[in-house]
Amino acid sequence: MAAPDAARRSRSLDGADERDGSRFRAVLSELEFRIASNESELPKTPTNTNKVEAEPYCHRRHHSAETDATGSGSDSSATDDEKVDIEAGQVEVSAGEEEPYHVFTRRKKWELVFIVSLAGLFSPLSSNIYFPALGAIAEGTGTSLSLVSLTVTIYMVVQGIAPSFWGPLSDARGRRITFIGTFAVYLIANIGLALGKDFASMMVFRALQAAGSAATISVGAGVIGDITTSRERGGFMGSFGGIRMLGQSIGPVIGGIITEYFGFHAIFWFLFILSFLTLLLVLLFLPETLRRIAGNGSVPLNHPYRPLVSGSLSRHYWQSQHHPPPLPPPKFTFLSIIAPLRFLAEKDVFCTLAFGAIVYTIWSMVTSSTTALFQPRFGLSNLQTGLIFLPNGLACVAGSYLTGKLLDRDYRLVESQYRASKNLPADVELNHKKLADFPVSRARLRSTWALVPVFLLSVGGYGFSIESPLLTSKPSMALPLFLQAVIAFTATAIFTQNSALVVDLFPGASASATAVNNLLRCSVGAIGVGIVQVVIDRVGAGISFFVFAMVAAGLTPLLGLQWVYGERWRRERMERLDGHGGTHVAGE
Repeated sequence: MAAPDAARRSRSLDGADERDGSRFRAVLSELEFRIASNESELPKTPTNTNKVEAEPYCHRRHHSAETDATGSGSDSSATDDEKVDIEAGQVEVSAGEEEPYHVFTRRKKWELVFIVSLAGLFSPLSSNIYFPALGAIAEGTGTSLSLVSLTVTIYMVVQGIAPSFWGPLSDARGRRITFIGTFAVYLIANIGLALGKDFASMMVFRALQAAGSAATISVGAGVIGDITTSRERGGFMGSFGGIRMLGQSIGPVIGGIITEYFGFHAIFWFLFILSFLTLLLVLLFLPETLRRIAGNGSVPLNHPYRPLVSGSLSRHYWQSQHHPPPLPPPKFTFLSIIAPLRFLAEKDVFCTLAFGAIVYTIWSMVTSSTTALFQPRFGLSNLQTGLIFLPNGLACVAGSYLTGKLLDRDYRLVESQYRASKNLPADVELNHKKLADFPVSRARLRSTWALVPVFLLSVGGYGFSIESPLLTSKPSMALPLFLQAVIAFTATAIFTQNSALVVDLFPGASASATAVNNLLRCSVGAIGVGIVQVVIDRVGAGISFFVFAMVAAGLTPLLGLQWVYGERWRRERMERLDGHGGTHVAGE
């Protein structure tokens, strides 16, 4: 390719220089002539953009170090000498240094991912730390176990609804402000739960606790969407889910220990202290990342968008570059809250989220019914009840982390196949946001076909393993706990793939898209948790979970539709948005 080879030797130029029309036309003519005649050098002129006919959207990567004096660069978008933009058969060649997608170094990105992952920890932690204490709460409030289970249901209902408010707020007003608001609500809820004595107060403050904790996941996903490209996002999303899922593994253990030795009220004082410390981390170190406000990280920030400890950050990123934010923040209205629901009208999004919702529901039913199935059958204490949640939780952590690695590998493999089909060399970096024919869905769902059968078989056999006559002593819990771990691993892997795909399909509104994901999963999950014990009491655990597995199998064709038609649906959406003055919304 002549133009990219020539661009390797073209010097970095300032696109802001003044130039007259005749010089521009002369340069354009010379550039077209050199490309056509396979010349090896581009004209060294301060021209910013010229358009010629060419092949698919790409740009030649400049293999520089990951960071420079300003801290810019990343593993996927370093300083570029040439950018080739092809829409409707045209290419845009940009001489000069191209801005990276985000100026934060990979190390800085990991720091922010750690902070938002720690914040996201509270959603699963608040839910799962509660399970071993259900019996103690029923006794302490003078209610039945089935009635106390309603506090789990109300938590999940609000957990699904709340991000529909917080997600659009974060997409409009910023991630940092939204985090502060959610933690303020969460702190108040934990004080109420710690001081509450009756069932009614438990219901009210559990709902408020869910309202404060649930949105940390969607807002955290928004931060990751702001600072990462599709090529690197899988690993970050996997780690985000893995750290977050620590709450899944350690939550019940901590809950069992605290309930056993200090009483169930102490659980909420523990959550209050831990969340207060996390809020301090957000206040001190998390800058605003919303691209409408912070751009690619080079926009100088003022309070409340600027972290309290920001001296090194401002010198490192802001003093060397000064760029205005790309777009003014939109107004936040009631329509902002309900607008994300339109994502469900997109066929590819609905197929992905509907199947993910049923998987999440079944996993939630397995988890929420564990105390009632195991504690009386095996005579477990509160501490022992907490410990039996450990295989489930550790499998969630492993599933999320390993799937993140798998997502990156799958994405690179599909990308290499795409390059081969388009005859693109390896050093030409693709901008997937502009590539309507790039198979984003297949890149994200490539490994799903191996996970789904394992999930279905494990769920189908789980209930029978509990009711087996061999299960007459505590050592015999090994088989159902092993199946719980397999269910948790495969379910979490599917969640991680769904989350990455949704962010890729709507990177400009990643928090809102994730909120819709959360809404659908938690709404369906709340129904499942509300009925699971009733169904088990009627027909037994074996038949119950076998039927649940069959329901999931019946929805598996949705993944097939996404696999076959996902690329076409995405392309149609991009064309529709372009026709209405919109922008492309599919991966970077």
